Amino acid sequence: MKKFSLISKIIIALILGVSVGLICKSLSIVFPMRILTTFSSLFGNFLSFIIPLIIIGFIVPGVASLGNKSGKTLLTIVLAYTSTLIAGFLAFIIGFNLLPKFINGGILLEQGTVDLTPYFIIDIPPMINIMSALVFAFILGVGLSRIKNSTLLKIFEEFSSIVEMVIKNVLIPLVPFYIFSIFAKLSFSGEIFTTLKAFGIVYIILFTLQVGYILIQYLIAGSFKKQNPLKLIKNMIPAYFTAVGTQSSAATIPVTLESTKNNNVSEEIADFVIPLCATIHLAGDTIALVLTSMGVMYMNGQTPTFSSFLPFILMLGITMVAAPGVPGGGVMAALGILEMMLGFGSVEKSIMIALHAAQDSFGTATNITGDGALAIIIDKIVGKKKS
Repeated sequence: MKKFSLISKIIIALILGVSVGLICKSLSIVFPMRILTTFSSLFGNFLSFIIPLIIIGFIVPGVASLGNKSGKTLLTIVLAYTSTLIAGFLAFIIGFNLLPKFINGGILLEQGTVDLTPYFIIDIPPMINIMSALVFAFILGVGLSRIKNSTLLKIFEEFSSIVEMVIKNVLIPLVPFYIFSIFAKLSFSGEIFTTLKAFGIVYIILFTLQVGYILIQYLIAGSFKKQNPLKLIKNMIPAYFTAVGTQSSAATIPVTLESTKNNNVSEEIADFVIPLCATIHLAGDTIALVLTSMGVMYMNGQTPTFSSFLPFILMLGITMVAAPGVPGGGVMAALGILEMMLGFGSVEKSIMIALHAAQDSFGTATNITGDGALAIIIDKIVGKKKS
């Protein structure tokens, strides 16, 4: 099974889940669905338990490593975060205007009168709630950034490694089975094909916006460098397709560096900006998470508002800092704020995992291609200051 990629496993799980749900519905068989409901309940409870730990494990070392740095680092962080925010707000504006035209409300998990309660439930309450975890992580991260050679920071870096191992060896392998159980319930309850059609609409808008945002970034970078933006993008194509294959910004760094230097970015700036932006510039993931979460809300009959998405977008760019380079790491880091700020439950979170995984390659490619544009801008600004 290891030879299959995560997205391949999720697609297989989705197809099997829909098939099992439709078969059980046509034969009026309930007990397999209750078994799947029991599994999804157990996994969902474990997920709720681990989310605050993911937040602490990612944010503390991430914020600590970014604090108390040089002006060049601060410039890179500000530009990367600004780019991520712009991507999120663009996604919200486009989603708000387009998605309601294609998605009918109230199509998500209409269970009807059939009893699909789990056979048993094991409560695994989180040791700390999500907001407390966020505040604790930021206070600790900022504080540790001021302490040189901190032993406590090394402890949290090791804790981060443990959290990453849990994601990589427990959560990610079980995600396809979770998706299988959720989509079996969706198909058993009806309206599954309407739901899948809505997903298709979200993806068309999503991929178009990701490509469009790359173009916007290079139009700006090209105006700074006074070069044809399409030529600059052409030089980044090897990095884009490498990211599509690896699904990891970190694993793509060598190719991103080479492609960036081909755009005549100084070696000093490229060697500094590209590795840093691989963990802090998340425009592609932000576009994906904003649009897909809006799609899920519209499917639930809810209307996303700017007031609810403003804090969500502001937090996204920070929460996913230093997310592990494993497929699905970004959405795992975002599950906490999806639950806390948008009120997503186990069904919505599982669908978000599936939706994000299906575009993870292209979101990563959008991230790293944008890194090259930021490197061009920073090279120009730093070069002007030196001259």
